[in-house]
Amino acid sequence: MSEQEAVKRSKVEFIKEASVGLRGKILTELADTSSGDVTGETERLLKFHGTYHQDDRDLRKERKKQGLEKAFSFMVRNRIPGGKITAAQFLGELRIADELGNQTLRLTTRQSIQLHGVIKDNLWDTIHQINQIHLSTQSACGDVTRNVCCCPAPLRFDSRRDQLQDWADKIAEHVRPKTGAYREIWIEDLESGERRRVVEERAEAEDEPLYGKTYMPRKFKIGIALPDDNCIDVYSHDLGLLAIFDGDRLLGFNVSVGGGMGTTPSNKLCFPALGQRLGFVTPSETLAVISAIIMVERDFGDRADRKQARLKYLVHRWGIEAIKAKVEEYLPQAESLCGLPAGSVTNPLPTPHPADVVGHDDHMGWYPQGDGKWFLGLPIENGRVHDQGTLRLKSALRVLFTDYVPNARLTMQQNLLLCDIDENRQTDINRILADHGVATVEQISATRRHAYACPALPTCGLAVTESERVLPALIDEIEREVAGLGLSGEEFTIRMTGCPNGCARPYNADIGLVGRSVDGKTGEGKYTIFLGGNLISTRLGVVYKDLVLLSQITAELKPVLECFQRHRTPGESLGDFCDRYGMDMLESFAASQADTTQPTTDT
Repeated sequence: MSEQEAVKRSKVEFIKEASVGLRGKILTELADTSSGDVTGETERLLKFHGTYHQDDRDLRKERKKQGLEKAFSFMVRNRIPGGKITAAQFLGELRIADELGNQTLRLTTRQSIQLHGVIKDNLWDTIHQINQIHLSTQSACGDVTRNVCCCPAPLRFDSRRDQLQDWADKIAEHVRPKTGAYREIWIEDLESGERRRVVEERAEAEDEPLYGKTYMPRKFKIGIALPDDNCIDVYSHDLGLLAIFDGDRLLGFNVSVGGGMGTTPSNKLCFPALGQRLGFVTPSETLAVISAIIMVERDFGDRADRKQARLKYLVHRWGIEAIKAKVEEYLPQAESLCGLPAGSVTNPLPTPHPADVVGHDDHMGWYPQGDGKWFLGLPIENGRVHDQGTLRLKSALRVLFTDYVPNARLTMQQNLLLCDIDENRQTDINRILADHGVATVEQISATRRHAYACPALPTCGLAVTESERVLPALIDEIEREVAGLGLSGEEFTIRMTGCPNGCARPYNADIGLVGRSVDGKTGEGKYTIFLGGNLISTRLGVVYKDLVLLSQITAELKPVLECFQRHRTPGESLGDFCDRYGMDMLESFAASQADTTQPTTDT
C-alpha cells in the first residue's frame, strides 16, 4: 500500500487489519494485573467482543489528587437477537452482575443487557460465564452488525411475530463474524481446549467473506418491524426490514437503508437520519440483499473519517438511486456468498410495497398471548434493574424468574416482557411486584411510560451531561405541568441523552433532550431541545431551543404544552402538532406568554 493510500484510512483501520481476526494482544493485556488500563489498540478490539473500557468519572479528580490511576472498569454488553431470554439466563445475568459487576443490570435501547463496573481482573470470567448460560457478547459492539432487533411481543393469535423472531435469529447468525477469536479468547481454545491459552501468535486470520479483513467502516444496525407495530424504530437502523404479510404468509420485506441517530453538532456534515426505502425483497432473497447492502457499505463507506463512516452518509452523498444500483451490482457476489444460484434475486430490485408504518405498541400491561398463556409488559425506568430504597426490582425479578416466569423478552424502550405465564399466576405476580415497590404500567403516567435515557455519566466516556441520573426528577416536573393542563392521558415520547450520539434515539421523539455542554461556573448541564418527532418514529424532530440549562428545561417546555393544549386539532398528537405549528410559531407563543407574566412598573 502506498503512503498516499495509507493516509486515507483512520488509525482504527490499521488496528483491525493487524489484529489477526480481532485477536490482537487481548489476552496478554488482560493477564497484566498491575493496572486496570489497556492500550488503545486493545480497547478498540475489545469492542468487537462486546465490551467497552470505561472509568468512573465521578472519581477522576479525587483519584488524580491521590496519585492514583482512573477507576477503570468495563461495560459488558450481550448480543440477544430479538431480545429473547430465558428465566435461567436472566437469573444468570443477575448473578454475574452481583458477583463480578456493580450489582445492577441495564436493559438497553437495542433489546440487550449491559453489565457495568466489571474490573479488568473480572472481565474474562464475566464474558466466559455469560457464554456458560448460553448467551454471547460477540458483536454486541464494534464495527460489525450489532444486535438484530425485532418486535418482542409473544403474540400468537397469528404467526407473524414468531416468524420475525426466526428471521432475527437467521440474520444474526448470517452476519456473525467467522473469526474463531471470540471462542478462543473467552470460551476455550479450539485446538487444545485450554481456557486461557494466549492465541495472539496466530499468523493469519480466518477468511471473512462478508466483512473482509477490516470489517465494517463503523457499526451497522438491522431491525425488523411490522407496519402496524413499529416498536423497534425501523427507520432508525442502517438497514430496516418492514415485514409485509398476507394473513400469516410472509410476502417479503420493504428494505430501507441509511438510518442512524448519532451526530456532531459542530460538524455540519454530521446529522441524524431516517432510513430511505430501497426496494422489496421476497423471503428467499432477503439474506442475499442484506449481504449486498453490507458489502456496499464495507467497500464504499468512509474509512478515513469515522464521523462520516455510517451508511447514512454514503446514502446522503450518493443518493438512494445510486445506492440501489450499486446494491444490484453486488447481488451476484451476495448470491454466491449465500449459496444461491446466479439470478436467484430479482434484479433490478422491485419498488417497495405500498405498505408503510402506521402504528406503534410498547406492549406494556397484561396481554393474552393467543396460546393459552399471558405476558406482562413491565416498565423499567431507564432500563436499570436494581434495588434502591423502596424499589426492589432486582429482588422481585429474582423471585419471579425463579418460580413464576419461564421466559422474557427485552424491548427497545428498555422495558421487560414477562412471558409464557399461566393465567392463574397473575394475582401472585401482581402481589409480588407490589410487595417489592415495583410499579406496573397502570400505576405510572403516560409521560413517564414513554420516557427513557442513555446511561451517560458517570461511566460513558462520551457523555457531556447527565442523562439517566436526572431524567426521573425531570419527568416529575413535566408530569406536574402536563397534569395541570389536563393532558395526563396524552402519549408522547421523551428521550434524553448525555451527548449528541443519540443512543436513546432522541431525534425522532416527540421531545428530544440532547446533552450539549456544561456551564463552566456551576457544572450544570446544557441541552438541545428537539420537537416534532412522533410516537411511531417516522419523523425527525427539529431544534426548538439550544443550550438550555437542565433546571430550565421544564420552563421551556411549559409554553409548548400550553400552546398544544390550546391550538391542537382533535386527536392531534404533540409531535404532529409541533411539526404542523412550527418552531417559529411556538417561540412566538412562548414569548407572548412571557410578556403577560412580566410585572408592570409604576411610572
